[in-house]
Amino acid sequence: MNTSMRVNTAPNPNLRRGVLSILLALSASAALAASAALSAPGTAAAAQEPADATAPVPRISWGPCPKSEPPYPDPSPKAQCATVKVPLDWSKPTGPKIGIFVARYRATDPARRIGVLMSNPGGPGAPGADDALYADDPIGGYSPAMLQRFDMIGFDPRGIGRSQGARCDEKVDGPVPARPRDAAGFERLRALNGRLADSCLKRTGPLAAHMDGESVARDMDAIRAALGERRISFLGHSYGTFLGERYARLFPGNLRALALDSAMDPDRPDAERYLTDGSVTLNSTLKKLAAWCTKDAACALKGQDLTAVTDQLFARADAGTLREPGPEGPTRTKVDADRLSDFLTGELRGWNPEGTARQLAALHTGRGEIRWTSGGADLAAQLVLCRDYDFRIRDHAQYRAIRERVAKAAPHVRHNTQALDLVLGCQGWTMPPKPRPAQADGELPPVLVVNASHDLATPPAGAHRMTNAFPKASLFTMDIVGHWLYRRGAPEEAMRVIDTYLTSLKG
Repeated sequence: MNTSMRVNTAPNPNLRRGVLSILLALSASAALAASAALSAPGTAAAAQEPADATAPVPRISWGPCPKSEPPYPDPSPKAQCATVKVPLDWSKPTGPKIGIFVARYRATDPARRIGVLMSNPGGPGAPGADDALYADDPIGGYSPAMLQRFDMIGFDPRGIGRSQGARCDEKVDGPVPARPRDAAGFERLRALNGRLADSCLKRTGPLAAHMDGESVARDMDAIRAALGERRISFLGHSYGTFLGERYARLFPGNLRALALDSAMDPDRPDAERYLTDGSVTLNSTLKKLAAWCTKDAACALKGQDLTAVTDQLFARADAGTLREPGPEGPTRTKVDADRLSDFLTGELRGWNPEGTARQLAALHTGRGEIRWTSGGADLAAQLVLCRDYDFRIRDHAQYRAIRERVAKAAPHVRHNTQALDLVLGCQGWTMPPKPRPAQADGELPPVLVVNASHDLATPPAGAHRMTNAFPKASLFTMDIVGHWLYRRGAPEEAMRVIDTYLTSLKG
C-alpha cells in the first residue's frame, strides 16, 4: 500500500541548539490543512522571480501560541504567534497566497532593545518558529543578555511544519536504489526520483515547486514588513546560512547584521565539487582520529596506523572478503566499500574517538560489535536543495567517473555518505534548479561566518566561499569536529563571538 508523508517536524526545543545536519529527520506530526488554492496540481517549472517582486503585507495580528503535543513542552507563555500571508509564487505577487507560521518573543528590556533577530535552524525541514517559542528555555534557549536586547522572531518555512507541510508519496513503485551499480540502476534511480517529485506536485499542489531558498528569503522580507521593521538582524544555522545569503543578495539594505553558523557553499556547486568538499573533510577527520589514536591509551588500535588499518578494510571490502564482526568471530555477512564509507561518515560525524576506534578494531579482527548507520535521500532536502543547487549528473558513466575522482581526493574514506545521498536524491528530480538571483543594490553590513574545521555537513571550503561572497566579512573557525556551533553544551566560544557581534554591531 502506498503511504503519504508530510514534510513536517514536531516542535522540540532541544533540537534548536543540537547538532543538526543538513538532513533532519521527518516526523508524521500533523500539519495545518492546505488551503483550497493549493489543492490543484502545479507545474514543475517555475518562473524566475523578479528582483523587485513585492506584495502588500498587512501588519501582524499577534495571538496566543498553540499548545504542543506530548512529549514536547508547551511554548513559553511569553511567546506570541501569528500567520503571515505571502504569495505562493513570488513572480505573481497578486496571485494565490499561503500562510507562514511566525512566532515572537519580545525583548525583555524594551529600553535597551536593539531590534528584531530573525533566525532559521536549517534542515531543510526544521520548524524555525521554535527559536522564538522556546527562546527562554534554560537548555536550548538564548542567553538572558540576548533576550533583553532583541525581539526573537522564528518562522516555519513554506511547506514545513505549521506552514502547511508538503505531502508526497514515498513508495512510488518500490525503493530507490541507494547506490546504483550500473547504467540500469542509475536510470531507475532517476525514474523513481522523478515519480517522487511528481507525487509531491500532485499531493501538495504548486507549493511543492516553490520551496526554494529564494522564495523563503522573500517570505522573510514579507515578515519584516509585517513587523513594521525597517531592518532585521539574522542568525542562520546550517541551511539557514544559505537563506541568509539569499536574503542578503535580494535585500541588502534591509539587514542590520548577518551571522552565519556552519555555512553552506553559496555558489551553487556542482555534484562533484559538493561531494569532494564533504569527502575531503571526512578524510581529514579520519586523520584527526588517527592522530588521537597515537597518543591515547584508550584507542583499541593503539600502536597501529589507524589510516592504514582503514585502507586494509577497504581493500578487503573491494575483494569481497570483509565480513561483519560477531561475538565469536566474523559472520557470513559481507561488508562492501559503500557500507564501510557509510559507517565512517556516521561515526566520525558524532566524534566519539574511543567508540569509533573500538568498532574499527572489531571490523579488523572480526570480533566485536558494530553500530551501522543507514542513509538515503531526505524528502525535505529533495524538495528544497534540488531547486537551490544543480547536482544533475548526465549518466552513469559520469557518475562513476566522479566517484573515482572523489575517492582519489579522499583515499581513506572514499566518500562522504551524507553528501552523496543529497547528490543522488536530485538525480531525475523534475523540478529543475533555479539560477542564483542577481545581487541587488544596497549596502551590506559586515558579516560574520562561523564554522568548525571538521564539519562533515557544511565543510570549511564552503564556509570560505560564503565569507568571500560578501564585501565585508570575517570567518571565525574552531578546530573541532562538529556542526552548528551556536549552542550550549558545545564549546561556547562561538556562541559568545556571535552574541557579541549581534549586540555590538553599530547601525
